[in-house]
Amino acid sequence: MVLSRAFLRIFGVLGTVAASCAFAQAQPSAGVPFMAHEAVYDLSLAQARGNASVNSANGRIVYKFGGNACEGYSTDFRQVSRIESGEDKTTTSDLRSTNWEDAKGASYRFKVASQTNDADPSYVDGTAERGPDGTITVKLKQPKVKTFTLDKEIVFPTEQTRRIIEAAKEGKRILELGVYDGSDNGEKVYNTFVVIGQPIAGGRAPASPDVASKSDQLKTQTRWPVTVSYYDRAAQPDKGEQTPLYTMSFELYEDGVSRALVLDYNDFVINGTMDKFEVGDNKPCK
Repeated sequence: MVLSRAFLRIFGVLGTVAASCAFAQAQPSAGVPFMAHEAVYDLSLAQARGNASVNSANGRIVYKFGGNACEGYSTDFRQVSRIESGEDKTTTSDLRSTNWEDAKGASYRFKVASQTNDADPSYVDGTAERGPDGTITVKLKQPKVKTFTLDKEIVFPTEQTRRIIEAAKEGKRILELGVYDGSDNGEKVYNTFVVIGQPIAGGRAPASPDVASKSDQLKTQTRWPVTVSYYDRAAQPDKGEQTPLYTMSFELYEDGVSRALVLDYNDFVINGTMDKFEVGDNKPCK
């Protein structure tokens, strides 16, 4: 389901976050390491536009992030969501994923299992390796065995977020990246357009407090409002500007944790509010 895929990508972007030029350094330039943590987000319908038939939406995301700059970064993710539309129709989706990414953005492993209502589950399983020249070779085991290559400027999710944080610290406001995360059928690549807002100093309370804003580990950190628009890289618009598939907004802390999620599908908008936050075992490099 698109909703699940997109939220998976959010943590690809910021959850594995902060996860961010090239591949020379393994953590944000200011030296703040990514925080190992577990976060739970409650999902709700914020708005339905135009002729959208969505009457309500709810669900929950459980997200775990760990690792370090020497061993790489791992994520475990599960999302269950329910959307009610016209004629009392309810669609329930269950998405589970695990992935691991080398801290230098050179290697990526991913497994995704998704199910909608009582349909048979679908699976994506594969690896992506960056060669000496930067070109990426993707090898899929599921949904079908296939090998293909991607351009060297493509980045993986944690590297994408690492670059967002790096750009934010440098005062940049715009960032464009091609991103591969293994989602959908394992073959899609996205163009992303990132807008970074002015930094919010640690200690400044948000307008809508949540678990993150009350955390001793987070409330003194700088954070940035970030908006990421996702486009199908393979699409060729006939004329004019291409419309994004969806747009994500969130506040990103300098250690990679994110809060105040908003996912805009054009026809409807979903909010993700952090309901639980626990700091994990932040293992130093050996």
